[in-house]
Amino acid sequence: MTNNSKSLGLLIGILVFVGLTLIPINGLDNRGQLFLALTMMTVVFWGFQVSNMGYISGLYLALLVVLGVGEPSVVFSPWVGSTIYFVIGAYLIASAVTHCGLGERIAMYVISKYITSFRSIIVVIFVLQILLSLLIPNSWARSLIIMAVMRQVIDNAKIGKNDATIIGLTVFAASVPTSMLFLTGESAINLLIVEYSGLHIGWLQWIWYMGPPAIAAIILTMVSILVVFRPEQKVEIDKQAIKTRLAEMGTLTAKEIRVIVWLAITILAWMTDIWHGIDIGWITLFLTMLMGMPIIGEVVGAKQWSEVPLNVLVFLTAAIAIGRVGAVTGNNEFLAHLMFPEVVPQNIIAMAVIVMLIAVAIHMMLGSVIAVLSVVVPATLAFTAPLGINPLVPLFIVYVAVFGHYVFPFHSISILVGVGKENGLYSGREVMKLGLPLFIMVLIVVLAVQLPWWRLIGLI
Repeated sequence: MTNNSKSLGLLIGILVFVGLTLIPINGLDNRGQLFLALTMMTVVFWGFQVSNMGYISGLYLALLVVLGVGEPSVVFSPWVGSTIYFVIGAYLIASAVTHCGLGERIAMYVISKYITSFRSIIVVIFVLQILLSLLIPNSWARSLIIMAVMRQVIDNAKIGKNDATIIGLTVFAASVPTSMLFLTGESAINLLIVEYSGLHIGWLQWIWYMGPPAIAAIILTMVSILVVFRPEQKVEIDKQAIKTRLAEMGTLTAKEIRVIVWLAITILAWMTDIWHGIDIGWITLFLTMLMGMPIIGEVVGAKQWSEVPLNVLVFLTAAIAIGRVGAVTGNNEFLAHLMFPEVVPQNIIAMAVIVMLIAVAIHMMLGSVIAVLSVVVPATLAFTAPLGINPLVPLFIVYVAVFGHYVFPFHSISILVGVGKENGLYSGREVMKLGLPLFIMVLIVVLAVQLPWWRLIGLI
């Protein structure tokens, strides 16, 4: 964003706050109206990227407490739960896998075995995203590792600028649907969904509910990229050069072996959480702390703490606070009546279409996935409550609609971090080409996969 855009966003946000504070709003008391004004101002600030998201979020949290809108115990309640600590552990795990070289080794091995053409590059990127999503619970970290390897492939095969752009976009676009497959695939967003559900969802339960929809989203996103973007040249990979790079890396180092052992323990603990009953966040925090201990660990050090982004944690706290303070102030029900029809359709398909279209529309206006989820999810749960259905049904519909679809880079942080020649080689123009195909993908996943699958397993 330019300075002019930031200044404009600041002005608009302030005007929104003043307007919502002064205009009488039926259905909200003074505290609820102030909460709505603060929240909408913050959402505008996020959308225009007025400042770093940490500063915007911190300001919002401070104002909620200072102005008496929410009690500190409610506003900062995420810090006494496990979600924040899972995210901290996720970043430490990502750092361990990245710095020991294990992520690059896996990527180089897969490339040396399976890349034979441009189409195979696209397929391999999706496969790598799936594999690494088991090891690295953060989409940005996975994408940056894969992109570093893909740059070597681009240089190795002397791939032209346009085709290199397609490869770069694929790396970051593939991180979105593959993050849906595992509960730990995207630490912040997936745990936020669990937080909103109010239910205990185990690692294997997530796969049971979201596995088929996620696989469908992965395949449809991959097909969309192959259809929309056509390569200009034939790819010829110098496999010997790739093998030489692997040879230079040598055998597994002692640190890589320790990382593999700890990852195996962590993944096993995630998979068995429904049996041992310990929350996945506390498991992750406990194990990542052991990874930093002498003798038994030593796979993360002091410098890894600097790679845990405090601004993301503050942003996540603000996003969760919107839902929790919104419930206390009556805003969730108010927004449900404001955004959704008065009568809830008894037909599940009709309900799904309404929820999906409203979620996508709000996402197009507000941008940030977490910000949109924090506003839309509580309102959706209030809207669908009369149906008496499992809250996971509307939750996952909103999740796929908002997380899986984007038109501009700012609609998805997973896409935004790859924009530019120094990152993923692509620009907003290439991202926009995926807008319509991804909307069709969301329609298919929700109506043709999610609902039938949930009927089959008895969720609805």
